[in-house]
Amino acid sequence: MKRITIYDVAKEADVSLATVSRVINDSNVVREDTRNRVQEAIEKLGYKPNAIAQGLALSKTTTISIVMSEKLLSYNAKILNGLMDVAKIYNYNIMFNTTSKGISKMQDVIESIIKSRVDGVILFNDNFTEDEMDVLNEYQIPMVVVGSKFEGKRDENVGNVYVDFEKLVYELVKDAFARGIDDIALMEDKLNISMMKQMKNGIEKAFAEEGKEFKNYLSYDDAYKTSYGYYQDYLKENKPHRLNIAFRDSQAIAMMNAALEAGYKIPEDLEIVSVLDSKYLNMMRPRISAYNIPDYDMGAIAMRLLQKMLISDSDNKERRDMEIRYTPIERDTTESAQ
Repeated sequence: MKRITIYDVAKEADVSLATVSRVINDSNVVREDTRNRVQEAIEKLGYKPNAIAQGLALSKTTTISIVMSEKLLSYNAKILNGLMDVAKIYNYNIMFNTTSKGISKMQDVIESIIKSRVDGVILFNDNFTEDEMDVLNEYQIPMVVVGSKFEGKRDENVGNVYVDFEKLVYELVKDAFARGIDDIALMEDKLNISMMKQMKNGIEKAFAEEGKEFKNYLSYDDAYKTSYGYYQDYLKENKPHRLNIAFRDSQAIAMMNAALEAGYKIPEDLEIVSVLDSKYLNMMRPRISAYNIPDYDMGAIAMRLLQKMLISDSDNKERRDMEIRYTPIERDTTESAQ
């Protein structure tokens, strides 16, 4: 028998998750007709909210929940190290939640967080929708979003430790324009939707300032099992773009291998840059240009920020947004490094 969740109630009553949460917690800000509709949905579906309500006791658990996608574990390992090391200093226990498509759904993670009475949440961006964030806000759970800049609705319970990927790519494209390059492509990364949106915004902004339109967003559908297969087929029908920007190593390596196999020279015929650096990019031949992002520091700062949010009172106006700086690493796949 299917377990009924808060998501099912919201869908049945045609309201947001946050509205269901307010009704469950007897908030007086919900209109009476809406409250009745939600309560009718709860009764119809047989939803049992008491287990969640019981998890809201004011006692502290000294437990922090870390939530991230299972597929991004290897890319966020250094951030995790920074988080864990600082958590140990403050004697926090860690409840680690991973999500994977079709297995660990976000609705299960949300209910687990609430029922477990965690003190705070470290959230890797691209995991929660705004509606789901609203639910956690309703329970006044302090959160720090780590990774990219958080674009959703904010309140005093949400902090952000981030790299401004929009600005990074904007500066990269402006530098390419200065070198006479305007044939630029952005390679889609389906695991990092939020980052891709910000990077695309940065490119579009740079193009618009030059009176041009950005058109080369390389996106492939589910017919391709890998980006490598897509780029192989793409280069059979198209010449490579002069500058190709990837978010992480797998896309950059896929494009480089496909281009070399198609007979193109790097960086003479095309340049490739991966935003995230990894040990594999320096092991490749040619070595792939990237950016140095202090991942460990990002994790350590995120945990320190959450700890300050947990102990601060209403008069404490701690800064909730912290931008992490980056520096380019020029290797063999960009001509400026030659």
